[in-house]
Amino acid sequence: MSDKDTRSGVRIEPPERLLMGPGPSNPDPAVLRAMSQNMVGHLDPYFLEVMDRTMEMLRAVFRTTNHHTIPMSGTGTSGLEMIMLNLIEPGDDVVVAVIGYFGQRLAEMATRAGARVRVLEAPFGEIVEPERFAEELRNRPAKLVALVHAETSTGAEQPITEVAALARDHGALVAVDCVTSLGGMPVEVDAWGVDAAGSCSQKCLGAPPGLGPVTFGPRAIEAVGKRRSKPSTWYMDLGLLFKYWGETGADKQRAFHHTAPVSSIFAFHEALRLVLAEGLESRWQRHRDAHKALVDGLQKLGLTLFTPEHHRLPMLNVINIPDGVDDARVRGALLERGIEIAGGFGPLQGKTWRVGLMGMNADPAKIQRLIGALREVLA
Repeated sequence: MSDKDTRSGVRIEPPERLLMGPGPSNPDPAVLRAMSQNMVGHLDPYFLEVMDRTMEMLRAVFRTTNHHTIPMSGTGTSGLEMIMLNLIEPGDDVVVAVIGYFGQRLAEMATRAGARVRVLEAPFGEIVEPERFAEELRNRPAKLVALVHAETSTGAEQPITEVAALARDHGALVAVDCVTSLGGMPVEVDAWGVDAAGSCSQKCLGAPPGLGPVTFGPRAIEAVGKRRSKPSTWYMDLGLLFKYWGETGADKQRAFHHTAPVSSIFAFHEALRLVLAEGLESRWQRHRDAHKALVDGLQKLGLTLFTPEHHRLPMLNVINIPDGVDDARVRGALLERGIEIAGGFGPLQGKTWRVGLMGMNADPAKIQRLIGALREVLA
């Protein structure tokens, strides 16, 4: 490299990858084109219209009428932390279901928000049965019950409907991490009785990383309004954010809060448009069909899934690594062929691979490419 190259830097030219890990997934080319559209200001009248349309489409994807439904500026983690920091005050009792790494992370967020956290834990690959929530809440009430719908570290689906009903019967709010599930399997915020939910832009919704879609229902908004003190966060303060995004019935004169990532929201708007154009039910079915095709292909290679069949996720598949097979070498060999998959988390590290079938990548041709490459590498 010459001195001139060192001073001026090198133009980036990322390799082409088939992203079959737990996220990000490959965005549709139309989404990437939307991201490169002309820049406008974050208070430009055109952008305010885009914000309104984005909120409207996001409500449809979350299956909710909640006004307070936005793509938070920040990755999916920011949206989940926003939920915890707005709903929890120091000293509040919170019950968190932990069925993997991301449940542990919810518990840590609640602890840092000052909650007295009680954890209901299940072994990796398993779920927390509803009766355990009922028993816990009978013994001692809680302000909030938080759980992960689709546990990305184990490939397990935690049932929501019965848990949400139990929590509400005991006066608790319900917050759900839908980071991996939204757009790839049924998420019914209103029908399930969920008070707050958070997701991400880069998995089944098929946009680039950088946004954390969240929705807050009436009970959650009421709880925020009754806080004894302001949230410890300024950036994620729900009240301040909606002076920018627009409260119910507010006119277009919105107050500056932060400089929104305009290009990212253009891309997210296009991704949501494509999701709704396909139809949510059709999209959910496509992810289920992709999962079946992957399982069939893995069986022909003599590979099995770690997660019990009755609560497996369609879009995140955790594969047992056969004895004598080197995890890192296989993933490295796949990457040389342009395919990315991920290793296991925590106690599953070195024992499992994680394969994501998300958005555009829930596709038979891409699954066959992965299976063919695995066949070559394992041979």
